[in-house]
Amino acid sequence: MKLGLVLSGGGSRGIAHLGILKVLDEIGFQIDAIAGSSSGAIAGALYANGYSPDDILQIIQETNFLKLIRPAISRTGLLKMDSAEWLYQKYLPHNSFESLNIPLTINATDLCKGKAVYFSKGELIRPLMASTCIPVMFEPVSVGNKLFVDGGLLNNFPAESLFGSCDKIIGLHCNPIDDTFQVMNIKTMLERTFLLTINANSYSRRKYCDFFIEPPALKTYNILDLKRVEEIFQVGYNYAKTLEEDLTQFWATLSTTTKS
Repeated sequence: MKLGLVLSGGGSRGIAHLGILKVLDEIGFQIDAIAGSSSGAIAGALYANGYSPDDILQIIQETNFLKLIRPAISRTGLLKMDSAEWLYQKYLPHNSFESLNIPLTINATDLCKGKAVYFSKGELIRPLMASTCIPVMFEPVSVGNKLFVDGGLLNNFPAESLFGSCDKIIGLHCNPIDDTFQVMNIKTMLERTFLLTINANSYSRRKYCDFFIEPPALKTYNILDLKRVEEIFQVGYNYAKTLEEDLTQFWATLSTTTKS
């Protein structure tokens, strides 16, 4: 009985995945495959490489991502991601899907063909950068001879990429909608528009999960807030702890089925 894990995108909200993963580790979950989009792809790649949730949180806290992003020279985006490439190389030096401890699939959006593309073999870092490239905000990322942007644009919850390789799927989603939202400025309007777009293609895939987790308290955090990372981590952890009994029973059932 193989268990797959899906991690949605959601900007800084994706840090909540780490808190949930910490609870899964404490219970004893063993993940056989991971699929992730955007910030979920980053969390998935580092976790699949053997870093603990606490390790990944520390990496985020010690790294000022904003200083790694420089203005784009071209007219296709406001910011450029290339200067962040060395950071990925520091923590994923092998730059290879095949070298990860857990099989990983991440997705990005082919800007020219307008379709979701899944990466699970070969070079890791460029596809990872592509999966997190928010349109307009960042210049598109080239992989091979093609241009890609954020995977969440067309599929922010790539559960179907685990079909055929996993018997059960647990999904972590970090984008509850705040129904008290008010337009404050163009920044909040752009963020709200992107959030609604990625949610539209996520919830239809919830049916693919045997266990689905979405901390409702995340609706009060914006997707670009990197100043409250520890707080967001704790939101994920605390919510998963409220589900600990159900999660333990779910894992026990999987373990019993596997042994039989």
